[in-house]
Amino acid sequence: MNSEVVGTVATAASDLVALSHSIHAEPELAFEEHRSAAKVAELLSQRGFDVESPVAELPTAFTASYGSGDLVIGILAEYDALPEIGHACGHNIIAASAVGAGLALAPLADRLGITVRVLGTPAEESGGGKVLMLERGVFDDLGAAMMVHPGPEDIAGATSLAMADLAVVFSGREAHASASPQLGRNAADAATIAQVGLGLLRQHLSAGQQMHGIVSDGGIAPNIVPARTEMHYYLRAQTADSLTELTERALACFEAGALAAGCTHEIRTVSPNYTELRPDPWLVRSYRELIVEMGRSPLAPALEGSRPLGSTDMGNVTHVLPGIHPVIGIESGGAATHQPAFAAACVTESADRAVTDGAVALAGTAIRAATDPEQRARLLDGAQRRGVGSR
Repeated sequence: MNSEVVGTVATAASDLVALSHSIHAEPELAFEEHRSAAKVAELLSQRGFDVESPVAELPTAFTASYGSGDLVIGILAEYDALPEIGHACGHNIIAASAVGAGLALAPLADRLGITVRVLGTPAEESGGGKVLMLERGVFDDLGAAMMVHPGPEDIAGATSLAMADLAVVFSGREAHASASPQLGRNAADAATIAQVGLGLLRQHLSAGQQMHGIVSDGGIAPNIVPARTEMHYYLRAQTADSLTELTERALACFEAGALAAGCTHEIRTVSPNYTELRPDPWLVRSYRELIVEMGRSPLAPALEGSRPLGSTDMGNVTHVLPGIHPVIGIESGGAATHQPAFAAACVTESADRAVTDGAVALAGTAIRAATDPEQRARLLDGAQRRGVGSR
């Protein structure tokens, strides 16, 4: 373990924990994280980072850079929350640990020949901020991208599922539900028929495929035949190819609902498709070794594939450049992510320790990559190839 990294993080610990708690106390939804993004960027600016905000035409996205080395190491911060249950995914921990890793690497940047870049990435829960930043060139010069995500256990080589995020609007015709129902075309019936189709389809799904959703608009009054109903569905699969297959079958169920009820339907993509995580094996191995040195006990590599993490737009990043998205464990009393009890656990002593441990482990992994001649050459070559391809 690099003693300078440990010392820098220890010195900054009170500021990092305060940042984590402050973000947690003021949860903000996708693309609305103005206070949270400003808090993260301000702390980095105070410590000498060159902050550019906004970037990629996203008001709550930013980059903060330190150093001028040819190898650019990206540390990713997330800070959006969930509706009603706040930071039940612990993005406050992600943001604070990213800042901590950036601060730990900054004093070493010249010696390591690196540029440290902390990226503020909005809208992970819905909206795909990283996908938009990736498409708009923000990741082009990065050699590697890293972040940590809290969870009930440590998982170094965490995986996730590819995901499609769809809204389906059924349109029918209003009528009095008692006096003249024959004049109506019931959009709620269309949604019900579609859900029955999806339910029957579940028997025939391939391994790893999932569907779940809600009816976000079901009508306005019991005595008015609903002329509009909206469903919001997530479709998931182990790979992007499997997701394409699942999406085609799900779309047929939506179409069948509309046809059977005499309605029309429209499908809107809420977020760009998320692809599955492809963690870089060398970076994963380095990260695992470092957290074991800290006294943590990560899940055995053979079991990592059995713990998919839902879906994340970090998956899209790992399809383009080397990256990792490990889970750092916190004591949550049996609660899992996206539960209110997990949100409460994300500002405990265990969560605060995850902030500093995550910062040290990410910085240590970056140092190993920068000082290993073979890995450094690999990361630089990849960045150069992407840069040429983007022009």
